[in-house]
Amino acid sequence: MTIILEKKYIPLADYFASASNPKITLSFNEIEQIMGQQLPNAAYLNKSWWKKTKPPAKHFHAWMDAGYYVSDVITNRLVTFEKIDSSENDLEKAGNEDILLIRQAEHGDARSLIALQRVVEGESDFMLYGKDERIQSTQSMRKQIIEWKQKGHSAIFIAILNGEHVGYLMIIGNTAKRAAHRAAIVLGVQESAQNKGIATSLLQKAEEWAAEKGVKRLELTVVEENTAARKLYEKTAYEQEGVRKQALIIDGKPHNELYMAKFLD
Repeated sequence: MTIILEKKYIPLADYFASASNPKITLSFNEIEQIMGQQLPNAAYLNKSWWKKTKPPAKHFHAWMDAGYYVSDVITNRLVTFEKIDSSENDLEKAGNEDILLIRQAEHGDARSLIALQRVVEGESDFMLYGKDERIQSTQSMRKQIIEWKQKGHSAIFIAILNGEHVGYLMIIGNTAKRAAHRAAIVLGVQESAQNKGIATSLLQKAEEWAAEKGVKRLELTVVEENTAARKLYEKTAYEQEGVRKQALIIDGKPHNELYMAKFLD
């Protein structure tokens, strides 16, 4: 019999489905970042909510169907999950393998997404906005996420590494019929999570979304001196199409931007 989870628990199920660690400890905040929504009050107030394994409850399938059970709960702080078939020796040797989940942003991600953008922009010398320049309210970001999901021509994807938001990709489409076949990409990954394949995974997710929407052309701009980003895009089959000269003034110096694009089969 197929168990139909509430929609809000599906990202949590996807997270555990991609995990192989014999033991995983997540804070309540990390679990909510994975879900993109708040846990119910009962999860905060009662340890028994986490220990339930019988109907009519269904939330426990998010981890149990992936072979995990809840071994410990510190109320309002931490939950520890363990593999059902793990031996004591497995737990002693438990590694710290990264668990990466990429999902479409939900309105509950608005505050976290704004914070992530500020971190990325503060760390990079090559984003459109510099450190602390972006001004956007949680309400406006929430409205944007909802509007894009409703209209379906644009999307935001979030990379969640070990329960924390570490990267994002915005794919911005067009409502005009003549331009409906193309979409622009904006990508950011915080420094602590770079060189883990996250940017590549975000680009792959964008292509999957584009294929579903009938988008055939993905395009972006990158600062000419941003060697790491250029190598990433070239590796993933983006080709340079032109130069926008002195498109940005960074620290008082002009910088060119390169136009790059990829055609999807």
